[in-house]
Amino acid sequence: MRDRYVIAMALLVATALVGGVAGPAAGAQPTIETTETPTAHAADGPSLHQTDGDDTASCEFPVELTDATGTTITLEERPERITTINPSAAQTLWEIGAQDRVVGVTQYAAYLDGADEKTDVSAEGLGVSVERVVDTDPDLVLAPNASAGQVADLREQNLTVYHFPAATSVEDIAEKTETTGRLVGSCEAAAETNAEMNQAVADVENRTADFDRPAALYPLGDGFVAGGNTFIDEIMRIGGTDNVAAAEGDGYPQLSNEVILQTDPELILVTDPEAPILDEEPYASTTAGVEGNYVVMNVNYLNQPAPRSVIESTETLATAVEELQTEGEGTADGENGTSDGEDGATDGEDGATDGEDGTSDGEDGTSDGNDGSESQAPGFGVVTALIAAIAAALIARRQ
Repeated sequence: MRDRYVIAMALLVATALVGGVAGPAAGAQPTIETTETPTAHAADGPSLHQTDGDDTASCEFPVELTDATGTTITLEERPERITTINPSAAQTLWEIGAQDRVVGVTQYAAYLDGADEKTDVSAEGLGVSVERVVDTDPDLVLAPNASAGQVADLREQNLTVYHFPAATSVEDIAEKTETTGRLVGSCEAAAETNAEMNQAVADVENRTADFDRPAALYPLGDGFVAGGNTFIDEIMRIGGTDNVAAAEGDGYPQLSNEVILQTDPELILVTDPEAPILDEEPYASTTAGVEGNYVVMNVNYLNQPAPRSVIESTETLATAVEELQTEGEGTADGENGTSDGEDGATDGEDGATDGEDGTSDGEDGTSDGNDGSESQAPGFGVVTALIAAIAAALIARRQ
């Protein structure tokens, strides 16, 4: 019955990491940051910014910039060896054409073209290996918000580390892209990337302006959902939906079954083309579950706050919403789907964090959950808290 209602508009995502970059065991986590074939741009297309170089006079060195920790970073000359310790930073560098200077990436950046030729700096458990990062001999280390806990350790090794703040909006992503361009001497390419992203957002917003916005939900498993003040929430808004979880709390709150039923989403975002979560309660009893209305999103794009993620995720969601409206009860068989297969939670599976901190963009992971929603603060049961911590950590790495 559900097949008749399926909305599967997602790009194909690689289910296995590119050879040469160590990946997690199956079931541990979905490929995060991007897409399907290894480029940070359109699934099968070349990167827009293949070349790299000092773009403008404003990109001259030396440069001094103050990061999210309040530390002023000084670069006397253009960095020729760059290590990234989160996939969203890697995606941005690929996007602006600086990938040839990248020497180290995390395992979850494996979807990017050529990432298999870079050193994998991931730790055996969570986070990155300080020793592996040091061994890449980087001129610059880019550390998005999820890596906050390791910045001090890296700096103790006399590494130049720029720590980005959390990103919960397209504006935040644009600022991070601009900063990245300035740090690596690719200002013009960064400006072009932002222009493309902003134009794509404007086009999608115009396209969805007259839509009846369906109530939507992105479940991450065990009642956790993407709430307000997150990159995911922004994607959902731009793509033409109303995120019903936004009213239940910021970040990634855990909602009770009763609250999920009360929100009654008409459309559920998943990253597994089989959408098994729609067969589980309470989701099976929502309008989306009964009618089989779901959209398969690319797990890498959806969960990484970076320019290509914005472009692809908003387009995918807008197309699904348009199909839902024009076809009536949802249609579009053919779940070409994104295979995230390795996520470790259920369909949302990565805990989707856009602040790259594993919770809610720099927030502490708590939620105001009203009406039976539960908080991610102390007070959970031990098992639930452990599940939450693991999901958050996996998500953070993905970003």
